Amino acid sequence: MTGWDTNLDRVLGGKTAKALNSSFGMSTVGDLLRHYPRRYAERGELTAIGGLEIGEHATVLARVERVGKRKMRSRRGTILQARITDGSRSMSCTFFNQAWRERELLPGRTGMFAGKVTAYRNELQLAHPEYQLFTEEEEADAHDAARDFAAALIPVYPAAQGLPSWSLARCVAQVLDGWQGVEDPLPESLRERVGLLGLNQALHWIHRPDGTNQVDEARHRLKWDEALGVQLSLARSRLRQDERPAPACPPIDGGVRADFDRRLPFALTEGQVEVGEQLAADLSERHPMNRLVQGEVGSGKTVVALRAMLQVVDSGRQAAMLAPTEVLAAQHARSLRELLGELARAGEFDSPEHATRVTLLTGSLSAAQRKQALLDAASGAAGIVVGTHALIQDQVSFADLGLVVVDEQHRFGVEQRDALRGRAAEQACPHLLVMTATPIPRTVAMTVFGDLRTSALRELPRGRSPISTTVVPAAEKPAWLDRVWQRVTEEVTAGRQVYVVCPRVGDGTVVDSEGSSRSGGESADGEVVPEAVDDPPGGAEGNGSRRSPLAVVELAERLRQGPLRDLRLGALHGRLAADDKDAVMRRFAAGELDVLVATTVIEVGVDVPNASTMVIMDADRFGMSQLHQLRGRVGRGSAPGLCLLVTEAVPQTPARGRLDAVASTTDGFELARLDLLQRREGDVLGEAQSGTKSALRMLSLVHDEEVIAEAGGEAEAVVRQDPELRAHPGLAGMITELLAEERAEFLEKS
Repeated sequence: MTGWDTNLDRVLGGKTAKALNSSFGMSTVGDLLRHYPRRYAERGELTAIGGLEIGEHATVLARVERVGKRKMRSRRGTILQARITDGSRSMSCTFFNQAWRERELLPGRTGMFAGKVTAYRNELQLAHPEYQLFTEEEEADAHDAARDFAAALIPVYPAAQGLPSWSLARCVAQVLDGWQGVEDPLPESLRERVGLLGLNQALHWIHRPDGTNQVDEARHRLKWDEALGVQLSLARSRLRQDERPAPACPPIDGGVRADFDRRLPFALTEGQVEVGEQLAADLSERHPMNRLVQGEVGSGKTVVALRAMLQVVDSGRQAAMLAPTEVLAAQHARSLRELLGELARAGEFDSPEHATRVTLLTGSLSAAQRKQALLDAASGAAGIVVGTHALIQDQVSFADLGLVVVDEQHRFGVEQRDALRGRAAEQACPHLLVMTATPIPRTVAMTVFGDLRTSALRELPRGRSPISTTVVPAAEKPAWLDRVWQRVTEEVTAGRQVYVVCPRVGDGTVVDSEGSSRSGGESADGEVVPEAVDDPPGGAEGNGSRRSPLAVVELAERLRQGPLRDLRLGALHGRLAADDKDAVMRRFAAGELDVLVATTVIEVGVDVPNASTMVIMDADRFGMSQLHQLRGRVGRGSAPGLCLLVTEAVPQTPARGRLDAVASTTDGFELARLDLLQRREGDVLGEAQSGTKSALRMLSLVHDEEVIAEAGGEAEAVVRQDPELRAHPGLAGMITELLAEERAEFLEKS
C-alpha cells in the first residue's frame, strides 16, 4: 500500500529515489506529488525560447531546423550542432564526439529537449541535452513508454541534470498508479463554502489532466492550501502579539519631538505627516506597534523614524535603530545628530533641558568606545542607540527600550530582530517599526509581513533631480564601455562625483550569492550580498562557463592605471576596517575623491548630493529592486542623475529584460511588482531570512491576491475561535507540512 509518507525507494527503487533526493530533496511519495508541473505543453505548441533563463535546467518543446558538424579547433574530435526553433527564435543543441546523432536529429522533426541553458557567442544553447523525438509511430502507440506523449496535455516539470521532465512524469505516474490517497486537511464545510476540489482529486488532476479546466480547478485548490497555511500562521502570530503588553508612549507638548518639529528647516511632505500620525497613534497604545513603512528611495523615511523615536524618548524610554552595515549605521548616527543639532547633546552646556543623546554601537569600536556606548545604553543616558548586529549581542542591555527601528528589513533575519526586541524590560514588548526602501507588493505584505500594518511613502521631497538610466551592452558593443569612462571623466570635469559599483570585493571574496531572489543576506565581512541572477556568457567551445564577477579591488586599480588615471579614486567595501570605511566615505562626501569604486555597501543611506552618476558593473547580477536602490544614491543635488547598467547578458533573455525594465521606469513600486513576477516567486518567505527554501510552489503573489485575501479572512475566523487549532488537526498539520517548524517560527517572530 502506497501512502503519503511512504519512502520513494519502496515505490521507485533505490537508484531513482536517491537521484530525486539528491536533486530535489524528495524522500516520500508526498514530496514527489507536491512537485507540480511548471507548465503544460500541447502537440502543436512549441516552447518560447526567448523566456529561458541562463543557468536553469529547461525542457524545450521545439522543432529541428538544421544540423551540422565541424572539427574541434583545440583538440581531436567533432562538434555536432542541431539548431532548434520555436518558430520565432532559435537556439543550438551541442554534442561533442557524437556525430551519430545526425541520423536522428533530422530537420522537421519535433521533440522535447532537456538540459542546462548556457550561452556561447551571445546565443543560447543546450550542451549535451537529453531529448525525446516525436514520431507518428510513437504517438499512435499506447504502451506505457509513450503514454505521456499520447496525452492531450504534456506536463513539464522543473527538472535537473539527469532527471528530465519526462523521467519525472514517469515517476509520478508510477506513484499515482498505486497510491491510496490522503486524508483531506480542509473541513468539508470550508471546501463546500469556497467551492474547492478534494485534495486527492486535485493531486490527480494536476499531474494527469484531461484538459485545461481540470488544471485550473486543481491549481485553485492547491493555491488555497498554501495561502491558508501561511495565513493561519500569521493569524496566530497577530493574536499572540496583541496579548503582549507594550509601553504606551503618547505624544506630549513641550518635549524634544515638538522642539524638533519647530526647528525643521523644511516642510514635511503630506505622506510624512500622514505616516507620522499613524505611528504616533500606534505608539500611544498598550499593545505593541508592528508597522512596516515602505517608501521610494529618498522619500524621507529617516525623518519619519526620528520623529517616532523622539516621541518614545519624550516618554522616558529609549529607541534602538538597527542598520545592516557599519557604513550605514555610522551614516544614520551622523544624520540623526545633524538633524537634531543641540537636541542631541544632552548634558552639554548649550543643550536644552529635554535634549537626548545619540550613541553609535558597532562591532569594530575600540574597547574604550565600546565600553562607553554600552554604558550609555544600559544607563539610559542615550535616548537613541544606533548600531549593527552588535546591538543583538548578549552583553548589550537597555535601561528601558520602548521602540525598535529596523532599517532595510530584508537585510536581517527574523531571529536578529526578535533578539533585539528581547532587550526590553521584563515581560514588556517594545514597539517595532520596520523600514524599507525596497517597495513590497501588497500580496507580499499580506503573506511575508502579514502581521505588520503597512504604510507607504510615495511622494518625494521637493528638489530631487530626475535620473535617467541606460543599459550598456559591453559584450556586443565594447566601444560603449569606453564611452562610459569618458562620460565619468566629463562629469568629474563638470565638478561632480561618480559611484562605480561591483558585485565582488576582490582577492576571491565574492559578494554575490543569491540565485534569484530576492534579496540579500550578509557575507562574512558584514557586507550585503546582491541578488545574483544569471551567469554571463562565455566559456570555451560553447560550455557557457561563468566569468568571475568584477571586483572592487581589481577594477579600482585598472581604472587608476587606465581610463581614469587623472582622477582621484577611492575604494570602499566591507572588508575595510570601520575607521577606514568611515574615512573613505568622509573624503568622498567632502569632495576630496572624484570616483568611489564600491560594493553594495553604498546601496542605502549614503547621501552625497554632488554625486551625479552611478555606474553598475555586471548589472545583470543584481535584482531590479536592488538596482533601483543603488541608482537612488544619485540625483540628490541640483544636477540630473545618470545610471549606467553595464552588462554582458545575452540579448532577449530575462536577464536583459530585467535591465531594460529598470531603465524604462523610476517607479520603485512597479519595479517591485515586475521583480516579483520575473523571479518566479521561488523565495517568497525569504530564504535569506528563514534559512530554507520557500514552500510556496503554486501560489502566485502577483496574480493570486484574491485567494490570499479570502484565505486570510477564513484563517482569522478559525483562529479567533480556536487559537491553537486543537479542534482542527488537519489545518494544524497543513501548517506544519507547508511551513516546517523553523518557517512557522519565522512567520510568528516577524
